[in-house]
Formats: sequence, C-alpha cells, structure tokens
Amino acid sequence: MTNIVDPVFFADCAARVFFDQVANKWSVMILTLLNENTMRFNEMKRSMEGITHKALTQALRKMERNGLINRTVLPTSPVAVEYAITELGRSLQKPFSAMYDWAINHLELIEKAQEAYDASASVINENSRLQK
Repeated sequence: MTNIVDPVFFADCAARVFFDQVANKWSVMILTLLNENTMRFNEMKRSMEGITHKALTQALRKMERNGLINRTVLPTSPVAVEYAITELGRSLQKPFSAMYDWAINHLELIEKAQEAYDASASVINENSRLQK
C-alpha cells in the first residue's frame, strides 16, 4: 500500500512556512492590536507583556513580508515608524476570533487535562527515580 503524503506536510510548502511565521501568539496579538488602529513599535511593545524587542521586530518583519501589515516611515524628527493592518491581515480576524472563543470556552477542560497529565508525569518520574 502506497502512503500518499499531503503536500502541506512538505518542508517547503508555502502554507507550512506561512503557519510557522504567522500562527504564533505574538503575530495573533499584533494583528489584533492593529485591527483597531495603526500603532508605533513602542506602543505595541508596551501593550504586549513579555514580548522582547527582538521578538516584536521579527514578527513585524514576517507579517510585512507576508502582506499582513504595512510599515510606514513617518517624516518626523526623530524618525518614527507606524504599522497598519492590511485587508489581507484583517481577513484573519474571523479565524483568530474563532480560535480565541474556542480557547475561552474550553479553558476549564484544557486546565483539567494539563493537571491530569502533570500528575501522571510526576508519578512516572517518581517510579523511574525509585527504580534506579
């Protein structure tokens, strides 16, 4: 029997590369922020607790490359940069909203599953330690 592999699982598949670049917590947060209005870099950084300068820069570059945001250099002194969501980026709001709603509606079940997993993992670790 021949095993047929879906092209989305190929390492060079454009969809796979896109998911790797955009389907992460920072990109989702950035697009959500920009859905409301344009923002400058430091405004975004202050709005997202825990993001580093490097992580924000990388996420913005990837999203700009994928056509999800526009970067505009403002002719001010000092020079400022403003980011805005594109129509393509805005089209992700519906699926992002659905994922957010799903997570909120299933949060209790997710937490219970994590607690059960952690409890069983600690028993396995303890048994392994005792066998040594």
